[in-house]
Amino acid sequence: MTANTPALDISDATLELGDGDARVLALDSVSLRVMPGEFVAIVGPSGSGKSSLLAVAGALSRPDSGSVRVHNTDVTTLSKGASAQFRLENIGFVFQSGNLLPALSAADQLRLVGRLAGNPKVDVDSLLESVGMAHRAKHRPGELSGGERQRVGIARALVNSPSLLLVDEPTAALDRRRSREVVELLANQARNSNVAVVMVTHDHDTLAYCDRVLEMTDGALLPAVPAAA
Repeated sequence: MTANTPALDISDATLELGDGDARVLALDSVSLRVMPGEFVAIVGPSGSGKSSLLAVAGALSRPDSGSVRVHNTDVTTLSKGASAQFRLENIGFVFQSGNLLPALSAADQLRLVGRLAGNPKVDVDSLLESVGMAHRAKHRPGELSGGERQRVGIARALVNSPSLLLVDEPTAALDRRRSREVVELLANQARNSNVAVVMVTHDHDTLAYCDRVLEMTDGALLPAVPAAA
């Protein structure tokens, strides 16, 4: 993938959810292009379509119409098995509270992802060092603070050098200081690793770290609004 090729290119994606009278237009002709190294935030009220957008961008859901290209691959054409393998190799996910496996140490969280992708020689020490967690490598999630779990989650998402990092409400369970630390870390990873980062958030205090801020309302993605100072 060249520097001029978008890491994520969604074009006119439409998605309806539910059945009968309960059907809802989750995505309304959404288009979004994110370049390598760019950090984009998506804001908007609950139920506006933010989670659906992440699901489509991450090849977890297939839109009813439109196209979704990640790493120059149209993921809407992939089979279920091929989609799973593509996600593992090309897309990193960061969830609320890290979403770590409780029985594994921080280091083993990363090693597991590497093994699943056929990459057993992951440089775990360097990845944990990059997020300031090398000193906690042997600790399990229950022994880590919320901010530390998020840092491990970010390192885990970077194991396979993804071209796209999708982040879902990473500061929801954190105080203001730790929220800023986590989002600043994401911004640094975007620049240093040249990975495209798309973050869904309600935390307007952290938007100043983002390159662009977009807003979702009723399934539509609105033009960029200024990031908070």
